[in-house]
Amino acid sequence: MNEPDSVRLDIWLWRARFFRTRTLATDHLKGKGARISRNGQTRRSNKPGTTISAGDVVTFGRGEHIRTVEILDLGERRGPAEEARNLYRQLEIEP
Repeated sequence: MNEPDSVRLDIWLWRARFFRTRTLATDHLKGKGARISRNGQTRRSNKPGTTISAGDVVTFGRGEHIRTVEILDLGERRGPAEEARNLYRQLEIEP
């Protein structure tokens, strides 16, 4: 089977279980956006259809918290929480 090398940001956030539904992920991105870092370049996007790939770093707000994660895998489905945790690595942010 041929795995894709990119996926929509809203789909990935839903698969990684940061949002309960894809609609919530889409609405969050449209309202607050996210920062995507790739190859040392950072861009801001409020488009849910922005494509991301393994190795990208995504920063987004979630309530009062800012999450910064490195994408390790795009996933193929929204699986159990244990499977979702294998899609990313939480990064520590310097104050």
